Amino acid sequence: MHELLELLDWKRQILALYAEVRAADDPGHAWRRWRDVRAELYAGHPQSPRLGAAPRYFDYEPALRTIAEIVPAQPLRRPIPGSAGSEIAFTRFAHARFGLLGAAHELELYWLDGYGGGIFLPFGDETNGAETYGAGRYLLDTVKGADLGGDQALVLDFNFAFNPSCAYSDRWACPLAPPANRLPVRIASGELSP
Repeated sequence: MHELLELLDWKRQILALYAEVRAADDPGHAWRRWRDVRAELYAGHPQSPRLGAAPRYFDYEPALRTIAEIVPAQPLRRPIPGSAGSEIAFTRFAHARFGLLGAAHELELYWLDGYGGGIFLPFGDETNGAETYGAGRYLLDTVKGADLGGDQALVLDFNFAFNPSCAYSDRWACPLAPPANRLPVRIASGELSP
């Protein structure tokens, strides 16, 4: 039971951190706060996927923050492969369309079909396997509170891209970025490889 209460504490701290980030006026300052709090949690919290070592990041790049238009899509139940050989049930419900690095891009938005649901936006890019985790990173995961805001549009700030917990430890099973969410560009922002 003690371990579950520690996990609850971890979730509460992450949820509070994202609430603080959403309320901030300066995205660069919010990112530095996010990075610093995550460093403390990863280094010392008993539920850290990387206990004892803080994550590493690319430098903050303001040009990698954008607003995505949410374009409804025909709902499509899509099991997404997970790191432990499992599949996790999601429904693709929309596309996020946005401009980044001088080009138009689109990623699928998923809704977690499990209890409570939540928006999930994993992505891959040309940094995967060399500079960042090979199976991609997460941009939005509302189960973890990872959401930067927006109503009819979404704030997508790739500086806040983070590795799934399974990048650090086999103890965690995580959904991975599906082929539909692979961007044909190098996104040099967010969390680096463990």
